[in-house]
Amino acid sequence: MLTAFAVLLSVTAVLAYLNERTLRLPTTVGVTLAGALASIGLITLDALGVPGLRGWAAGLLQTLDFTDFVLNGILSILLFAGALGLDAGQMVRQRVSILTLALLSTLISTFLIGFAAYFVFALVGLNVPLIWSLLFGALISPTDPVAVLDLLKRARVPARIETLIAGESLFNDGVGVVIFLVLAGLAGFGGSHAEPSVAGALALFVREALGGLFFGALLGGLGYALLRSIEQHAVEVLITLAVVVGGYVAASALGISGPLAMVVAGLVISATKDRAFGAETRAHVEGFWETIDQVLNILLFAFIGLDVLLTETTGPQVVASVLLIGASLAARWLSVALPFALVRAREGYGAYTVRLLTWGGLRGGIAISLALSLPDSPYRTHVVTVTYAVVLFTIAVQGLTIMPLVHRAAESSGEAARP
Repeated sequence: MLTAFAVLLSVTAVLAYLNERTLRLPTTVGVTLAGALASIGLITLDALGVPGLRGWAAGLLQTLDFTDFVLNGILSILLFAGALGLDAGQMVRQRVSILTLALLSTLISTFLIGFAAYFVFALVGLNVPLIWSLLFGALISPTDPVAVLDLLKRARVPARIETLIAGESLFNDGVGVVIFLVLAGLAGFGGSHAEPSVAGALALFVREALGGLFFGALLGGLGYALLRSIEQHAVEVLITLAVVVGGYVAASALGISGPLAMVVAGLVISATKDRAFGAETRAHVEGFWETIDQVLNILLFAFIGLDVLLTETTGPQVVASVLLIGASLAARWLSVALPFALVRAREGYGAYTVRLLTWGGLRGGIAISLALSLPDSPYRTHVVTVTYAVVLFTIAVQGLTIMPLVHRAAESSGEAARP
């Protein structure tokens, strides 16, 4: 495992360096595309009869296990770092719109994409059952906070719009994972320990979501109490790491949502950091979390690109992928526009905000991790392949073409983009 991680780290460093020296694309987009191209190159060499390279690279990637690497590894750190870097007070002021989108938008999108996938798979002859199609809808509906936050930092959107997009992304990530676990419980797999019934699914949803929110608040409060009583930056960094890593493991053991717990814990410490840290200590702690966030972010997106190497693709899967990319975009627009109508007038958002939320709805490592966590089945490879296609499209196409919408959203809201 250490060898595999060392190779991944080294390859990622090379890809990031080449991107900065030549392409100068946003780092997440650049390393993802470069990793995907490298994977395609190895597949091509293997098809041309060059032995060994593809099998060796695939073996290293399988050693790391993408699902464990993300869901049981770096996800807790990335979510906490993302929440810590946001303005918690601004999020509280926009809480109605953020929570409305995070919950209703994710639920609506899950069922829209799920039913669309069911008909698309049938149309191309793959005949994936409805419950598997709904699982695809659940895992692809949440916008990935890692991808979205990196995009927002580079796009320099107005603060209020940034808070809306980032807040929705952080919370709908946790909501999406909970919905996925609920559907997995109904399907009779997934290790969710829920009864395969509507009542069991509802109980699981309440326990995971509300339990995660409450536990995250407790973790954040405990972290604040410890941090405010000392003034030594190395120890305070260690405390925040313990809150994140230890808290995530504890949440998993308790059967509650670790992602939601990490978001809330990060927001609590963000809201209290003026009192928890001295000026010098705060600079050290925030610098640490910003750096580790950026490094793990780049590493994750390189892994996404390289993991294309493990995906076997057939003609019907390619057709289904193209159709479901369009269906996912349409579902994202509808799932944002419908609940947003309830809060738009109240919050005073501009006309382009829905379009920005739609096109800025990037997917990333969480969707792929959930897809790869599905049990062995004749349908698993169809879901995994389509998931990769949607993720790569959102990163490569939407991520590179978002800036015009950012400027129009800023103009329609009467706010200037941040310098």
